Amino acid sequence: MEKLDKRQKVFIMIAVMSVLLFSALNMTIVGTSLPKIVSAIGGLDYYEWVFTIYMLTSSITAILVGKLSDIYGRKVFLLSGIIIFSLGSLLSGFSSDIVQLITFRGIQGFGGGMLMSVSFATVGDLFSPRERGRWQGALGGVFGLASLLGPTLGGIIVDNFQWSWVFWVFLPFGIVAFLLIAKLYPQQATLKDEKIDYLGSLILTIVIITLLLGFSWGESWGETKYAWSSPEIIGLFSVSALSLALFLYVETKVKSPVLPLHLFKNSVFTISNAVAFLLGMGMFSVIMYIPFHVQGVAGHSATVSGLVEMAMTISLVISSAIAGFLITKTGKHKKIALIGLIVMAFGLYLITYLTIESTLLHVIFMLGVTGLGIGITFPVFNLTVQNAVKHKYLGVATATAQLFRELGGTIGVAFMGAILSKRMSDKLSEMDLPNGSPVPTAGESGLDFTSIQDPQILMNADALSEIRKEMPEGMVGMFDSIIKALREALSYSLSGVFMFAMIAVVLTVLLTIFLKELPLRTSNQEEDEHEGKATE
Repeated sequence: MEKLDKRQKVFIMIAVMSVLLFSALNMTIVGTSLPKIVSAIGGLDYYEWVFTIYMLTSSITAILVGKLSDIYGRKVFLLSGIIIFSLGSLLSGFSSDIVQLITFRGIQGFGGGMLMSVSFATVGDLFSPRERGRWQGALGGVFGLASLLGPTLGGIIVDNFQWSWVFWVFLPFGIVAFLLIAKLYPQQATLKDEKIDYLGSLILTIVIITLLLGFSWGESWGETKYAWSSPEIIGLFSVSALSLALFLYVETKVKSPVLPLHLFKNSVFTISNAVAFLLGMGMFSVIMYIPFHVQGVAGHSATVSGLVEMAMTISLVISSAIAGFLITKTGKHKKIALIGLIVMAFGLYLITYLTIESTLLHVIFMLGVTGLGIGITFPVFNLTVQNAVKHKYLGVATATAQLFRELGGTIGVAFMGAILSKRMSDKLSEMDLPNGSPVPTAGESGLDFTSIQDPQILMNADALSEIRKEMPEGMVGMFDSIIKALREALSYSLSGVFMFAMIAVVLTVLLTIFLKELPLRTSNQEEDEHEGKATE
């Protein structure tokens, strides 16, 4: 990349952050609005595919574009990503049925994967590792801001306007971002001698698709598709394992592998990716399962749940910015990472003690502590990966760290869902109602009480109210007792979920102790020496 002055770099980063904010807002806005969208266009049975297809396409694109952007430069993929993402957003708003929405969300995912992969790699192009801390922290703040604004705006739009505006409202941001990148982002020299690893890319795509689908469809709470022992899940995991073995073989034979395996000889690269994987488990546990407590255990609305999670988002944004500044100022990152991970683990430990009697202030405090830890660690491990490899591997290294975080989140949520289901079932089997009788099962007393044992039903106060209204007057007291028993069982189950997440984060602390703290380079020309030290 041509030499740029400080002012030019700042303007380019503003443009990149606008791109990231555009894509992140479009991702987070869908969560709260999707139930009403599906009720309008139909297709409840395929509801989860709106999320799954985005996860699949974005994960695949991110890792493939990471390597391609090392060859052809970042600018072309930033611009292409904006166009594809915007097209997917525009078409999603015109969806007339669930199949169209799933298809167009898949297009969004292709663009979103490009933008995520290339945005973080751009920091490495523009700044030396010593300078990157504050900008990695700033990008973390952008994610936090999107998490703060997106869900709230999604709810407001579907409550007051036509649902299509959920996908259209931020399109002007995309236009502005495109113009800024086109004007400000410099052209990069291409690596003409590098060849594209088509076979490796295809096999890696199969590995990712089958692995993510296996864990997404596996047995879990309420939304079980297939049992873990079913032919479908075993088949998916078998194909994934065989494809992985074939991928490893192919990557040792091709001249320019899509994922250079020699990078894993680099201890900093390997440990950082392992930490990213486990951090994905811890982060997604909070994002996915705190609403189960606020709505399912405490009985509050989805709006209240979103407001409560703001505590984590605000502390994350602030601590991410501070951590990035400290890394840039001191040149040290290992102690900062350890502090952040310990704080995050402590926050998750506190969350394991949430009960049916816990107040919202308790939840807010615990989320604030957890968010503080997440924010501190956010700038670190992208930075350690980028600092340990040659600059020509910057894109693929950054994309690999993001892929491991995504895999950790997906696999972790599947395991935690299984934990939730098993613990809730065990707890219900040993619980008695206040009058001494066990919790009724399907058909007892002429009512099917299993319909309210799904945690998703417990999270819907309106659905519970409707069920209660349909109860015979003499059964209302029993219904209320059962709901209380189910809430206690859910609280007990969630404690196990958060304990699993805490253990994952504790493991990251142990791994980080063994992480070599290479001095942060003051220029991008020192990479060869650093990669040698990292593989020693």
